[in-house]
Amino acid sequence: MNRRQMIGASAFAAAMPAAPAARDRFIGVWKLISCERKSKDGRIDYPYGEKPVGRITYDRAGRMSAQLMRPGRRSTVAPGVSLIAGNADVEEIREAVNGFLAYFGTFDVDESAQTVIHHVHACLVPSWAGTDLRRTYRFKANRLVLTAVTTGAVELIWERELD
Repeated sequence: MNRRQMIGASAFAAAMPAAPAARDRFIGVWKLISCERKSKDGRIDYPYGEKPVGRITYDRAGRMSAQLMRPGRRSTVAPGVSLIAGNADVEEIREAVNGFLAYFGTFDVDESAQTVIHHVHACLVPSWAGTDLRRTYRFKANRLVLTAVTTGAVELIWERELD
């Protein structure tokens, strides 16, 4: 390649828009479409039901939050009873939190490992606070697929909310 061709090629490359960084692709609000847990023995279950409700949000400042819920949870809490005030019994508390998860914190993206790391600051599950939740990710059109591997694999499919 001669000098003139090299200058032309570099000018063309400079004019091409850069692909967005993986971190930028996370930014926004995502709706939960499915959550499927596959155990090592091949069994599949749906911890939040087959039509879960949920949102995960990532912002440019590096903050994130997630809420996941199984629809149709039954309420046993009587009017005037508050889970926060401490006047609910054990069964009422169990029913309120069964099938629900919420946490927030910050996040980082490791593009080379295709992993997003949620640094949990607070969570409904106390033992998660102060931990890092690692999820492999892939983008598929307007969907974000996160996979967590523990004793099995949990795959969560999120769809981008439109502005």
